[in-house]
Amino acid sequence: MKKTLSLLTLSALMIFSLNAQQKLTADAGKSKLEWLGEKVTGKHEGIINLQSGWLSWKENKIQSGEFIIDMSSITSFENLDKLVGHLKSDDFFGVEKFPTAKLVISESTSFEKGTATVKGNLTIKGVTQPVEFKASYQKKDDGNWFFANIIVDRTKYNVRYGSGSFFDNLGDKTIYDEFKLKVSLVVK
Repeated sequence: MKKTLSLLTLSALMIFSLNAQQKLTADAGKSKLEWLGEKVTGKHEGIINLQSGWLSWKENKIQSGEFIIDMSSITSFENLDKLVGHLKSDDFFGVEKFPTAKLVISESTSFEKGTATVKGNLTIKGVTQPVEFKASYQKKDDGNWFFANIIVDRTKYNVRYGSGSFFDNLGDKTIYDEFKLKVSLVVK
């Protein structure tokens, strides 16, 4: 009887641990956020650093998560100091007043075949808007990797400089409203 009770208890603990929610911490050094902004006459690309983050993982789904993005770390691949300075100014991200942006994940669908839909809220310049994007998942030796391409309409966050949606007669000075974030995130 004792043996049966012990086996039942052990089995229950194993099932509980398999279904238990795991809190995974982001490796900010290995994670990468690449941005792409486009305009009529070309494009600019660069990196923004992840400051910190975590997510809760259970039953092949993201249950919740929070990621802080260090807006003061924004750089361009072209090493254009003037561009970076302008992106940090109040015309764009107002980094002095808003040094971080935040993504709060509220849920995901199950990562069937390694892909899911993720929902949450993105805060830029103190403005919070809902976001939804596809993400893929891979378990590797150095951690759990998530990859996503997030399209952000900057005008929803009061980033309107050069927007054809708000200013007339910009011609070839028009900057498209949407920018893209290519996310490579590792959590452990």
